[in-house]
Amino acid sequence: MPRIIALSFAAAAALGAMLFLPAATAGVFDPSALWKIVNGRCVPNQQQHGDPKPCVEVDLKNGAARGHAVLKDINGKTQYLVIPTARIVGIEAPELLAPDAPNYFAAAWEARRFVETALGHDLPRENVGLAVNSILARTQNQLHIHVDCIRGDVRATLARLRSSIGDQWGPVSEPVGGHPYWAMRVMGPTLDGHNPFKLLADGIPKARANMKMRTLVVVGMQFEGDAPGFVLLTDRVNPLIFDFAAGARLEDHSCGAGH
Repeated sequence: MPRIIALSFAAAAALGAMLFLPAATAGVFDPSALWKIVNGRCVPNQQQHGDPKPCVEVDLKNGAARGHAVLKDINGKTQYLVIPTARIVGIEAPELLAPDAPNYFAAAWEARRFVETALGHDLPRENVGLAVNSILARTQNQLHIHVDCIRGDVRATLARLRSSIGDQWGPVSEPVGGHPYWAMRVMGPTLDGHNPFKLLADGIPKARANMKMRTLVVVGMQFEGDAPGFVLLTDRVNPLIFDFAAGARLEDHSCGAGH
């Protein structure tokens, strides 16, 4: 029986990985494509010509080892990716938890202005989401944070849950986007001083040892008294129920009506 369960888990994981590949690239995608764009084109163009293309921004003020680029994703009108200019494989990279690690989520929150520019108007903070997928829900082996509108149903769920989300991680009382997330809140208009990667690794037992199997999502929020802050969400891979911890699926890449 244990062997059958193990095989079932492995088969479900393999199927799940295939399900997350874009149809046009399944089987032939390059897992280093984002890194090649950023390191091979955006950074050199910025350094040599002061032009970040094909990225829309390259920030090297603290050096390439601590910088980031912003690239328009090929999917959706408003989706952008924030990508380190250092080689960082994904959510499981130990570099993200170093004492002096750059706060890439803070940079991603600032990059929401590109979403707003694409839309042609400002967005309420609760309409914006930032997401990093698990190792089984990504096709690229370079860390990238998805920045886009949050789905309307997810926004409604978080509005209902808002008063019950505390300053420490805990399971939410209803599924978010169909999945059983844990949540915590942080207060403030920006993520300066709040590194979600570290809050996850340090805040949930055993999370640090298995970060690759987790997704991490940050959604802007207005709390009681109109105080600005954020809701942090995490889910973990469970292939037996076809949950591959794909937090980016909480985003609305069409940035539909109502935004």
